[in-house]
Amino acid sequence: MKKQLLTIALATLGLLCEAQQRYVGGDISLLPSYEASGAWYMDADNERITDMLGYLKAQGLNSLRVRLFVDPTQATQDEKNQGVRQDLAYVKTLGKRIKDAGFSLMLDFHYSDTWADPKQQITPAAWLSLGDAALQTKIYDYTKDCLQQMVEAGATPDFIQTGNEISYGMMWGGRGSTQNQCFTTSAAANWNRFFALLKKAGQACREVCPQAKIILHSERVPRVNVLKDWLDRMVANSIDYDIIGLSYYPYHHGSLTQLELALNQAENYGKDIMIVETGYYYAWQPNDVTNDLSSTWPITPAGQQQFAKDLIAKLKNHPKVTGLYWWFLEACENGVDWQSAVTPSGWYNASLFNDTNTSETGWGYGQVMPALAELKAFAEGSSGISQVKVTHRDGRWYSLQGMRYDAQPQRRGLYIVDGKKVFVK
Repeated sequence: MKKQLLTIALATLGLLCEAQQRYVGGDISLLPSYEASGAWYMDADNERITDMLGYLKAQGLNSLRVRLFVDPTQATQDEKNQGVRQDLAYVKTLGKRIKDAGFSLMLDFHYSDTWADPKQQITPAAWLSLGDAALQTKIYDYTKDCLQQMVEAGATPDFIQTGNEISYGMMWGGRGSTQNQCFTTSAAANWNRFFALLKKAGQACREVCPQAKIILHSERVPRVNVLKDWLDRMVANSIDYDIIGLSYYPYHHGSLTQLELALNQAENYGKDIMIVETGYYYAWQPNDVTNDLSSTWPITPAGQQQFAKDLIAKLKNHPKVTGLYWWFLEACENGVDWQSAVTPSGWYNASLFNDTNTSETGWGYGQVMPALAELKAFAEGSSGISQVKVTHRDGRWYSLQGMRYDAQPQRRGLYIVDGKKVFVK
């Protein structure tokens, strides 16, 4: 039956909401694996958390991120141990759970069978024999099929990353290949190939999820000149996207001063900005970090908490920054058979639940870190309407959480259009 509209209020709101709607949360891609392996999560009072999503919601989080690999069975055993396991079936189930719990969902396409990042963008094994034109068709078909299945599963994403940390392009070739990398000095053919892939991925997103916001993801915070060049090329080549996504890990990318330089540059492009990955150690900082900032933020639970406070204070000075996501917030060792399930604790001690195998932090296994309680401050003060002049009749639809739609939303709920509150039944 065709959805009908019930007008609840006809009076215009006559209000300009100056504060942006902000999204705060994290990447929880391994949560089902941890739960299936018997991990215990505990709150600050050492009581067991039996409903993790409900707990995160109560802590003020409102958005969660999940990565998607093409065929993670092709990953090496080490990569699987490091958390490469999120195929479409896995992501549909977790995505529906996230949406049912009342969170917005960010879907992170890796377009690889394993980790995609600045050091490697490995073409999926099943796609390696495809020429450039066929690969464009494949990324379109794959993206469209995944999104259609997500929608049918009740896991429609609100934000879609068309690639993960793609500062230097995507799908370079097989393992070890750098043939199709996109550096500032790379041949135009490499860049044109990259842009063609991005356009086909974005086309599929617009067709299946027209209300979702497309994110382009870079981690070039420490090299602002490279970030500028990358964003300039997106403009010059008419890449269709909505949000600039940045990774910011201070131990790799530098101080908050360096982050601000990158934000100042990104703000020149008229897009919203999201920190789609961040984190900081509370124990055992590796020896090979690029920047040792432990004199500013000690490698302790309190130091991690202070980092979260300082980061949020900095981001709230930048109105275009609308999202903050902590990476791998669910890492926890308690009760987990990591060899068959998840990453060993020594790999990453920057989660928001205690992941160490000694008592040096003073926190029990699986207990929430104090930094988690700081994250809600990022969303505080946001209006729920994203800088919308609701007296202006532009035909746009807006959710009460501030998201703008180009067409009538399909989800049941209360919206604002042409200065009126309208209920989609």
